[in-house]
Amino acid sequence: MGEDGQQVGIRPLPEALNLARAAGLDLVEVADQANPPVCRIMDYGKFKYEAAQRAKESRRKSSNVSVKEMKYRPKIGPGDFDTKTRKVEKFLDAGNKVKVTIMFRGREMQHPQLGRKILENVASTVSHVGKVEFQPRQDGRNLVMVLAPDKQAKARHRRKLEAEAAAAPEPEPDAAEA
Repeated sequence: MGEDGQQVGIRPLPEALNLARAAGLDLVEVADQANPPVCRIMDYGKFKYEAAQRAKESRRKSSNVSVKEMKYRPKIGPGDFDTKTRKVEKFLDAGNKVKVTIMFRGREMQHPQLGRKILENVASTVSHVGKVEFQPRQDGRNLVMVLAPDKQAKARHRRKLEAEAAAAPEPEPDAAEA
């Protein structure tokens, strides 16, 4: 192809190089598997620059999802459970995946149902911002579950909160303030 996108047909290599040099451009092979190979007359430096810019733009638009981890124990108290679960909720809200791990020690291994119960409680507590990506599975002495952010559930929860706020009556001004 020529510099303006027009086909120039099949040309011998020296003639194609002369055409490219006359236009002040480069002769670039675009399809070496074809018979005969397909070449294009273009400014190769400009082509490489634009390709780099497109790659940079696509990297910028992609989101980096990291996996955070929160560890629980089977005998966790309600206060610690609430604190850790709020942190899991913040991670999901920020768009990160969360690996929830229940660590067993000693005789606790005999009661995996306690760990499953905790994982079910975590999943139900954060269901408004995340969903279970990998169901709980045993991994040695640990029970592991992965939660992923759920944009639709987050949007439903936000609409529900807005509807509740709109339905709530306005507080009456106090006589002392007037």
